Amino acid sequence: MAAVLALTATDFDAAAARLGVATPILRAVHEVETAGGNGFLEAGKPVILFEGHVFWRQLEMRGIPPAALAEGNENILYPRWNREHYRGGVREYARLARALRIHEEAALCATSWGMFQLMGFNHEVCGYEHVVDFVQAMCCSPSEQLEAFVCFVRKRGLVRYLQCRDWEGFARRYNGPGFALNRYDEKLRRAYERFAAGKEPPG
Repeated sequence: MAAVLALTATDFDAAAARLGVATPILRAVHEVETAGGNGFLEAGKPVILFEGHVFWRQLEMRGIPPAALAEGNENILYPRWNREHYRGGVREYARLARALRIHEEAALCATSWGMFQLMGFNHEVCGYEHVVDFVQAMCCSPSEQLEAFVCFVRKRGLVRYLQCRDWEGFARRYNGPGFALNRYDEKLRRAYERFAAGKEPPG
């Protein structure tokens, strides 16, 4: 079962080589973005987070008025980000299931997937023509999730920030404007220094 798999040192070395960065840099990003996890829940499903405000936009892009569908769907369909609707863990799948009944493609695009929490609408940037193919890959293994991340970082032009260890520049573009509030850049720097010194994460 994919849920019991974990990334190996060989996986990290190979992915780092494709990005042209030192392995400790990639290990640092993995630790901070995933808490060192393998991207799967105990139930064997990939970690997800359903974003109702993104679902709203995805429906609009397809010519479907979301406001007309909002009543009764307030915790999966809303115009602005609101973390109060998150349920976390496997309970996110119940939210996704409801959204899938409204519009499958839009729902999958409005969900972040796997250890690096890549949004479904980024499927082409991650190397997949259709979001369904992307989701199937995210359900397959941690190595598939890592490969999608490598592709995303390369196509989004983020490699140079990692190569020069510009943690603020990377965090700003990968995590968004809230990176400073969550101190992603500081966490990345500390994790890198630990891995570069040959120390594994605590615990």
